Amino acid sequence: MEGLIQLAVVNPFWVWAAIGALVLAAEVATGSGWLLWPAASAAATAVAVALFGLPWVGAVGLYAGLTIVTTLLAQRFWPARQAGEADDINDNVARLVGHHGKAIANFHDRAGRVFIDGKEWAADLDDDTPLARGAAVEVTGVSGARLRVRPAR
Repeated sequence: MEGLIQLAVVNPFWVWAAIGALVLAAEVATGSGWLLWPAASAAATAVAVALFGLPWVGAVGLYAGLTIVTTLLAQRFWPARQAGEADDINDNVARLVGHHGKAIANFHDRAGRVFIDGKEWAADLDDDTPLARGAAVEVTGVSGARLRVRPAR
């Protein structure tokens, strides 16, 4: 244990770089977006320690200050999540709710195909309103891999 403490005292840059890497790994694992700032603060602290030879007390204070400031600034300037956004950013179907498109062909028995967001999708009508080819539609939901649509207003 004494050897680890001595190694940390002799190489503080690598200690702060390791802290930054561990926090960044936690961010990658969780995907929260909020651990980016403590990770970047640890990296900045590592650079400050290497350039200016800060003692441990100063380095910890710098890290704490940078983490607080960057997190508060990120909270202020980070774009807020919009209502209706999917929880999974990789779910390209759920994000289509509210988008507009057009019917590719006439709908039969409330089923048809629509062109939305540059792609063709299988779709079901929310109601029994007849829908002709070229009619504007709005996505109201998702059922499996099929979109639920209604005529656009």
